Amino acid sequence: MLSLNRVSKFYKIGTFGGKELAAVRDVSFDVNRGEVVSLIGESGSGKTTIGKMVLKLIEISRGSITFDGTDVAGIKGGAVKSYYREVQGVFQDPFSSYNPIFKADRVFTMIRSEYYPEMSRSDWDAKVETALAGVSLEPDQVLNKYPHQLSGGQLQRLLVARALLLDLKFLVADEIISMLDASTRIDVLNLLAELKDRGMGILFITHDLSLGNYISQKTVILRRGVVVEMGATDKVFGNPTHPYTKVLISSVPQLHKKWAEVEAEIQAHGGDHDGVCLYHEAYPPTGQAGDGPGDRPAMVKVEDDHFVGCFDLGQGICKA
Repeated sequence: MLSLNRVSKFYKIGTFGGKELAAVRDVSFDVNRGEVVSLIGESGSGKTTIGKMVLKLIEISRGSITFDGTDVAGIKGGAVKSYYREVQGVFQDPFSSYNPIFKADRVFTMIRSEYYPEMSRSDWDAKVETALAGVSLEPDQVLNKYPHQLSGGQLQRLLVARALLLDLKFLVADEIISMLDASTRIDVLNLLAELKDRGMGILFITHDLSLGNYISQKTVILRRGVVVEMGATDKVFGNPTHPYTKVLISSVPQLHKKWAEVEAEIQAHGGDHDGVCLYHEAYPPTGQAGDGPGDRPAMVKVEDDHFVGCFDLGQGICKA
């Protein structure tokens, strides 16, 4: 369904834009129909940048993104509208998606005017009520109200309902439950699982490992804009190989352990391979011409459906 092939995003920085900052570098992974893929990493790792490139909100600097075989970067004009009928995103901060001078349900009106102009009012109202029921909202509690009259959780669920009004095939869910209370979180997670069962592909962007482990079939671990480990979720969480993945998993709060114990485990995990990069053990540089990073696979297979990239905890990204 969705495929990223060595996707990179660079920003010009410094005086007169003389330098480049790599926000995302050589990221490759697939999201299949009826599959949830968790993109996990700390703040600033490039997760949201990847989501925005998928949604054509920012341009790709290098590489390619394809959706059902179509080059996303090449979509223009009316084809963009058709793309958004099948691909939508919901982001972390719902307040930024609403104009405070309009009522919150204007997001539904815009969908109707663009995609369902011929639908009768009664059919449209029924469609909206069904979408609201899917995110546990009562129409009389949220419709005809201004954004400041609703909670962040209600606004977020309205955005999910907006996405459900379209014939979606793919959803970018970027930290969509971070502003929801615990009881509502499970409702939204179960809704995503239901959408997955209907055949929707979902890119679930999060920094919360427990959520990713709960909902996804595949996990991609991102560090400083680079994929360091990915594969079947049970294998990434059950047999973490990259030191950064181990640090992330060890950092999850545990009620039965004091933080000092957790810190000691994190330090121990960081040295499991004595500083040896497993990636370059599999693909050692030869020093010959044409042996640049782009000439070698981005990841090395450590077991079926489990891959790891190169690492150097001290320097960030190993460039051996």
